[in-house]
Amino acid sequence: MSWLGKMFGAERRLDQALAAWNGGNYGVALDLWAPLAHRGHARAQSNMGAAFLEGRGVERDPAKAVDWLRRAAEQGDVGGQRNLALCYYEGWGVEQDQEQAALWYEKAAEQGDADAQDMLSWMKLLGGGCAQDYVAARTWAEKAAAQGRAGAMARLGDMHHNALGVPRDPALAAEWWERAAKLGHAEAQAMLGAAYLAGKGVARDRAQALRWLEQAEAGGAGELAAGFLKLARAPS
Repeated sequence: MSWLGKMFGAERRLDQALAAWNGGNYGVALDLWAPLAHRGHARAQSNMGAAFLEGRGVERDPAKAVDWLRRAAEQGDVGGQRNLALCYYEGWGVEQDQEQAALWYEKAAEQGDADAQDMLSWMKLLGGGCAQDYVAARTWAEKAAAQGRAGAMARLGDMHHNALGVPRDPALAAEWWERAAKLGHAEAQAMLGAAYLAGKGVARDRAQALRWLEQAEAGGAGELAAGFLKLARAPS
C-alpha cells in the first residue's frame, strides 16, 4: 500500500475510534487506537494517553498516560501537549512541576488551544511556574476569550477592575464580566452584580444587581455574592 493509502486508512480508523469513544464503546476505540499509537501516530498516542488518564476502557494509570502523552506532545500534538501540561500541573504520573506545566501549556497555546491559552493566562497572572507577566496574561486571556472561554473573560474583567497591567477601567471590567456572566460564570455574575449595585462601569440598577447576584449564589459563588446580596435586598 502506498503511503497515501496508509494515511487515509489511519484517518479512517481514527474516525471510527472517535465514533466508538463518543458512543461509550471505549474498548473498541482503544483496539483501533493502540496499533496506530505503537506505530507512532501522534493523535492515537494522545488519545491512548487520555484513556489511561481518565480510566476509560482501561484501568486508570497516570504513569502510562504520561508516557503516551509525552510521545504525542513531542511530535507536536496539541491535545497531548495540553494533557501532559495538566499531568505536570497536578502531579499525575510525574513529579509535580509547575515550570514544565507552563512550558507545555505554552506549546499548546501557541497552536491555538483555547483551554491551554486560558490556563497559561492564569499561570502568568499569578507567576505560577513562570515569571509573573500581566501583559502576557492579558494577551493569552484575550485569545482564549475570543474562543469563548468564560474563565478568561472573567479574568479580563478582574484585570481591568484591579489595574493589573492595564489602566483601571470599570466600564471594560463590567463588559468582560457581563460576557462571562451570560455564559454562566458564577464569579463573574457576582462581580457584575456588585458593579450594578455600586454603579461602577454600568448605571446603578438594583434589580439587575439582584438578578446577577442571585444567579451567582445559585451557581456556587454564594460566599463572594453574600455581602452584596445583603445590600441589594435591604429596603431602599
